[in-house]
Amino acid sequence: MGVIRVLPPSVVNQIAAGEVVERPASVVKEMMENAIDAGARRLEVSVERGGKDLIRIADDGQGIGAEDLILAFQPHATSKLESAEDLHRVRTLGFRGEALAAIAEISKVRCQTRRADADEGSEILIEGGVAGPIKSCGCPPGTVMEVRNLFFNTPVRRTFLKSDSTEAGHVAETFSRIALAHPEVHMTFRSAGKIVHDLPAVAGVRERIATFFGRELAESLLWVEGKLDQVGLWGYVGHPSQSRSSTKGQYLFLAGRYVRDRSLSHALNEAYRGLLMVGRNPVAFLNLEIPPEEVDVNVHPTKIEVRFRDPQRIYSHLLSTLRQTFLSSDLHSRLQPVPGGGRPVEASPSPSPSYPPATVWSPGGPSVAVPNPSRPEPSYGLESEFADRQAVASWFEPSRPRAEPPHIPDSVGQVQPPEWSRSLPGKFEFAEAGSFDEFTRPSEGAEPLATQAVPPLLPAAEPTRAASRVAAEPVLHSKAIQVHDSYLIAETSEGMMVIDQHALHERILYEELRKRVAEGRVESQGLLVPEPVHMAADEAATLLEHAGLLAELGLEVEGFGGDTVLVRGTPVMLSQLQPERLVRDLAEHLATQPLPPTRDGLVAELLHMVSCKAAVKAGQKLNADEIDALLARRELAADAHHCPHGRPTALIFTKSELEKQFGRI
Repeated sequence: MGVIRVLPPSVVNQIAAGEVVERPASVVKEMMENAIDAGARRLEVSVERGGKDLIRIADDGQGIGAEDLILAFQPHATSKLESAEDLHRVRTLGFRGEALAAIAEISKVRCQTRRADADEGSEILIEGGVAGPIKSCGCPPGTVMEVRNLFFNTPVRRTFLKSDSTEAGHVAETFSRIALAHPEVHMTFRSAGKIVHDLPAVAGVRERIATFFGRELAESLLWVEGKLDQVGLWGYVGHPSQSRSSTKGQYLFLAGRYVRDRSLSHALNEAYRGLLMVGRNPVAFLNLEIPPEEVDVNVHPTKIEVRFRDPQRIYSHLLSTLRQTFLSSDLHSRLQPVPGGGRPVEASPSPSPSYPPATVWSPGGPSVAVPNPSRPEPSYGLESEFADRQAVASWFEPSRPRAEPPHIPDSVGQVQPPEWSRSLPGKFEFAEAGSFDEFTRPSEGAEPLATQAVPPLLPAAEPTRAASRVAAEPVLHSKAIQVHDSYLIAETSEGMMVIDQHALHERILYEELRKRVAEGRVESQGLLVPEPVHMAADEAATLLEHAGLLAELGLEVEGFGGDTVLVRGTPVMLSQLQPERLVRDLAEHLATQPLPPTRDGLVAELLHMVSCKAAVKAGQKLNADEIDALLARRELAADAHHCPHGRPTALIFTKSELEKQFGRI
C-alpha cells in the first residue's frame, strides 16, 4: 500500500487557516475587506477579549442570497473571479475564496444576511467546519458575521495568542489601516463593550489621520500629488519635524489596500535624505493608483505583499514626486526662545499655500477628487512646549533659492546651553552631597571641581577596573574643541583624540542608569499635571504590558482609556526629555523590535534606547563648559571606549602617527 494519501477537506482547511488566520486581527481584516467589496457604507466592528471570544462584523452592504450562503463558506468559492485571466486584473480587496472557509474551520461562525430585494434574511451556523441548515431570520439589509471561540479546535494555536489587550491592539491597528484607506465608509470599533472609535464618513483622509495620530501631526502634513502616465500618487507626508523612531508611521495603500514594499519604503526614506537625523523615519500616508494588470497582488495569502511589473518606474515616480513637493514647500523650522526664558522651542512650519482637494476611494474603482472649500486652511502650528532634541536651526539656508536641492547648513546657529549639561560634573557642582539628580552652577567662592569630593559613579567592585583603564589610556589635557557640531578634538599626553559626542554621552548615561537600576534607586519625578499620550492601539497595549518594568526605570504610565496612555512620572535623571517623545519611542520600540527573552536582557535593551534618546545629538553645538563637563565624566566611565551599541566613542592619533603623515619622520 502506498504512503501518499489525499488529506481530508477539514485538514486542508485548517492548513489554509494557518496561512490566512494568524490571530484575531486577521479575521477582522478579511471580513472588513469583504464588507467593503460588498459596497458597505456603514461598518461596525466589535471584539471581546481581543477577538478570542467574539468578533462581530456588521455592514449594510448588498448581502448574500440564500442560495449562495452555503457556498460562501466553501473553499475556493468566490464571486470575484471567473477565470485565471482575472487574477491579472484584480479590482477587489478579496478574491481567493479561502478566508471564510478557513475561519469557519477553526471557530464557531454565525452569519445573518439579507439582500435589499429580499423579504427576509437567511441565517447559518457553522461549528468547526460543520454547517447547520440555512434558516430564515429577520435582519436589515446587509450582513452580520459573528466568530466565536477562535482556534477552539486547534488549542496549540490558541496558546500562542498574546494577552487580551495585545490582541485588541492588533485588531485596532488593522481597523485603523482599513479606516485610513476608506474614509468614505462610516466605521465603528468596539472593544470589551466600549466604543473605541466612531468615525463618520468624511471626504478626505486628513480627519482620520488626526483621529488616529493626533491633531498636531495632521496639521503639519504636506499634500503630495503626482501622475506619470497611468500611475497616480496622492496623499500626505509628514513635515521633517514629525519623524518617528520606526517605520510604523508609514502607510502605503494600493487601490484601497494596505501594502508593504521594501523598494517604496526605500524611496520614501531616500526622499527625506538630509532632512532627518540618522535613525529617524518619515511619516507618510500615500495612495497609489496603478492599472490592475500592472501589479500582482496574488503573492501572499495575507495580500499585504505585492509585486509591480515595473518596480523601478514606481520607485522613481515616488521619489521624484516627493522631492518636487519638498522643493515647492516652505520647510523652514527655526529655534526660538521660550517666552520668559527656558529651553528653545521649534517654530511652526509655514502654512501650506492652499488646502488640497480631498480624495476618496469608491468601492468599485479609482479615487475621485472632491473640492472642499468650506474646510478651514490648516494652521500647521506645533503646540509642543519643548523643543525636539534633534531639531536643527533651519532645514535650508534662508538665502538659498527654493529651486535648488535641500541643504542642511553646517552650523545650526547659537542656542542656549542644553539642559543635559546639568547632569555633567565638569564645571558644575552637586546640589546635595551624594545626589546625582540636580546640578547647579558653582556659586561665588565655591571650590573648584578638582578639590571637591565627588561621589563614585561606579559600583564598589569596579573602581580598580576604571582606574586601570584610565591609566592605560592617554590622559586628556584641557584643550578641546568641537568640529562639525558632532566631534570633539582633545589633546592627549600621546597625541590627540577625536571623540563622538553622542556616543560618549550615551555611554555615560547608560552606565549611570544601569547602576541605579541595579541598586533599585532610580528616582521618579511625578508630573504636576499627568500628560496624556495618544498612540496606536497596539503600541499602547504593549507599553502597558511592560508598565511594571518601566516603573523600575522611573517611568510611571497607566491606561487612560482607548488608545491613550497617561504619563504620571519620569526618571529624574532624564527630566529634560519630553515625556511624550520618550513614551512614544519606547512604545514603538517595544511593539516593533524583537525583544530579549529574559528580563535582564529587556532591561538592558530599554536602557540602551533611553540613554540614546537622552544623549546629546550629533549636530548639536556645545560651549566650552559643556565640552569640559563631558570629557570630565568620560574619565569616570568603566567602558568609555564604546557606546552601549558597540560603536567606538573615540579614535586616537598618536604624535608619531601625525608626524609620519606630515613627513616629519
